[in-house]
Amino acid sequence: MMDVTGPSAEGSSPDDVRTYRMPVARLALTPGVSRGPLDGAWWPRCDLLELELPALVDSLGSGLGTITRVTVDAVAWPDVPHTVTAPGRVIEVALSAVDVEAHAIALDCGSGGRRELLVIPPGQSTAAASWLLITAADPWNTLTAAHMLALAETGFEG
Repeated sequence: MMDVTGPSAEGSSPDDVRTYRMPVARLALTPGVSRGPLDGAWWPRCDLLELELPALVDSLGSGLGTITRVTVDAVAWPDVPHTVTAPGRVIEVALSAVDVEAHAIALDCGSGGRRELLVIPPGQSTAAASWLLITAADPWNTLTAAHMLALAETGFEG
């Protein structure tokens, strides 16, 4: 398990504790309007959504609108909290329903609509993850998240 606290920042008292912050999210988004089932892909570094989601939200910026809720695959994220604190907001977390594809995260972006991203497993090889990021962000990609992951597992990436 990853340590979510660390030593106090310079100039603060020794009793202060700071929150661990994940590096910038590994993310690829479809430019413009997607014509397929996905709007891009996200490759988290670990399976702790409460650590990964703030970095994802921060990386998306305000381009998609204010993310107020995410829906995740219950199998991929079995121990998710009901809310996650991200920069300047609290995001509601829901477990997948029939309208959400497995291996994906749906982002409800207020007036920006809803976006669905392939979630690449954290342990995926760099070569497979690179292919998945590029393919999922292709506006003409018609493959589902499950189909893309199956292709990556068999080594067929093209």
